[in-house]
Amino acid sequence: MAEARQLASIGKHEGQLELVWSDGSRSLFTPAEARERCKCSQCQSTRLSTGQDPQVDPAVALLEIRPIGAYAVQLVFSDGHERGIFPYEYLAGWVQEAEGRAR
Repeated sequence: MAEARQLASIGKHEGQLELVWSDGSRSLFTPAEARERCKCSQCQSTRLSTGQDPQVDPAVALLEIRPIGAYAVQLVFSDGHERGIFPYEYLAGWVQEAEGRAR
């Protein structure tokens, strides 16, 4: 089995969420994509009650990335949402999902 990529850095690039991996590759996600994938209790409740992701303004901006220990980040969005914690492993799953769709 191939060794999983490790996250080398996380930041913003031209307004998007940028993930840079130990192999030198990078992944970009729009703020709206990241906001729609929030797993906080409020967003999870919306998914359970409606069967859909929370409604997100496509123009939402990523304002801040706050480190949470050595395992996750908290993303702060322009719509006031800042409750979600995004573990690095969860972010890596986004990339695997996107790569699977691209095949």
